[in-house]
Amino acid sequence: MGLRESLQATAPYGLAWGGLALGVVFGALVEHTRFCAMGAVSDWHGFGDARRLRAWLLATAVALLGAQGLDAAGVVDLNLSMYLAPRLNWLGNVLGGLLFGIGMVFAGGCASRNLVRLGAGDLRAAVVLVTMGVFAYMSLGGLLGPLRSGLEQATALDLPGEMNASLVSLITLALPAPAGMVRVALILLLAGALLVYCLSDAAFRASPRLWVGGVGVGLCVCAAWALSGLAYDEFADVPLAPQGLSFVRPVGDSLEYLQRYTAAPVPDFGVATVLGTVLGAGLAAWRARRFKLVGFADSGDTLRNLAGAALMGIGGVVAMGCSIGQSVTGVSTLAAGSLLAAAALFAGGVLGLRMLERML
Repeated sequence: MGLRESLQATAPYGLAWGGLALGVVFGALVEHTRFCAMGAVSDWHGFGDARRLRAWLLATAVALLGAQGLDAAGVVDLNLSMYLAPRLNWLGNVLGGLLFGIGMVFAGGCASRNLVRLGAGDLRAAVVLVTMGVFAYMSLGGLLGPLRSGLEQATALDLPGEMNASLVSLITLALPAPAGMVRVALILLLAGALLVYCLSDAAFRASPRLWVGGVGVGLCVCAAWALSGLAYDEFADVPLAPQGLSFVRPVGDSLEYLQRYTAAPVPDFGVATVLGTVLGAGLAAWRARRFKLVGFADSGDTLRNLAGAALMGIGGVVAMGCSIGQSVTGVSTLAAGSLLAAAALFAGGVLGLRMLERML
């Protein structure tokens, strides 16, 4: 039995164990390299240092090349992912990205960074993650669900025919060019521009920890696409759509899993990656002797973190992803909405830093 057939036959278990292992690698990598979206925006905005921003963009370039290569090889069909739906939720991508960007500044880091902080002993991150998960579920189908759904229904653009929300579809709608040619051109243009920007800086090239982090995070996203793509079975009773790495809804799913373990003992892929990330970060922090219990400094610090967590939970659901889920995973599919969300998330981070400077 081949790998694909084996994963399809045991999909829930294969995805759970694979997600756990991938999460361990991701958590240890982020803890060791200090990969951080909020830190990238902060360094660029406050000190003019773009090295961590380049690491973030390098992860996007690696994920883009890897995901598109896996799609071309038939390992994963990216058209089945949530990012390439037959509608473009443009306002949700922009508004959610802005909210998430502001929130990650107030909360001291994005969703994945807070998972890593929790693994390293930061108790503030535990409060942030629980709050973020609750607000994510409130935005999915809870108190805020009708508002989010109504906004999407009123503003999302339904695409004609068999089109989806990829840049390829949108460009071929306007230009009479073969989709395959447009796809290759977009991959070369976007990935090439990102790589040139990242590697043209001598200071970044001289920072191996940063570029290793960027390459490693990009490869983790590719591994997620490969694992979930191979496990996809269109003939299953409930086909599990391919997915990359994302952390806002999975944190909410993890809270539900912890409360309802006996109803579904096997965690899904997202929950497994969340648990693995905390475990991997904890192991890396313990090995480097950086594990330390940390709490809130004062009531102001507590309120800022709670507000940031709430904004990340709402924004992550409205934008359909976070700094990893949209800016790296989503962009790797060439989804137009992901590019909008990534740009809005960066803008939200800058806005959040300016707001925080005034508050402090």
